[in-house]
Amino acid sequence: MRVISDWLVKFGAAGLILMTAIIGWQVFGRFVLNSSPSWSEQGSMVLMIWYVFFAAAAGFREGSHIRIGLLEDSVSESAARKIRLVINGVVALFGVVLLVYGAQLVWLVWDFVIPSLGVSRGAAYLPIPFCGLLIVLFAVTNFMAEWRGEKVQAD
Repeated sequence: MRVISDWLVKFGAAGLILMTAIIGWQVFGRFVLNSSPSWSEQGSMVLMIWYVFFAAAAGFREGSHIRIGLLEDSVSESAARKIRLVINGVVALFGVVLLVYGAQLVWLVWDFVIPSLGVSRGAAYLPIPFCGLLIVLFAVTNFMAEWRGEKVQAD
């Protein structure tokens, strides 16, 4: 799971860098060349969908997601462990929702083309079910590790 998470972070970082370059090219084209590329806005939006979902899945695996630890910190370790088990279960359910409804979304819009890019709208949304599946795998892995009393968060 660690290797998958590392690759998600790398793909997310590459997507962010590429999106920044595309927006930079759009600004340069608009203000210097007086002609910005027609594909740059939609291209950067598709990249953002991809890298945000990759980063979200990796963030859950790495334990760097936003959470409120106040409740967990204010109870005994036994109660905190139970809270973490419930949270991993809820996150797994959320991953299932992303997987199922994301797959339906991809299926419904697959025949529609993003005009400025010439690619399927469904391709833009592929990371939703893919990362939903990864979130389920990460949550189940975290749940099992917590159940066994092992350290859950990444090194």
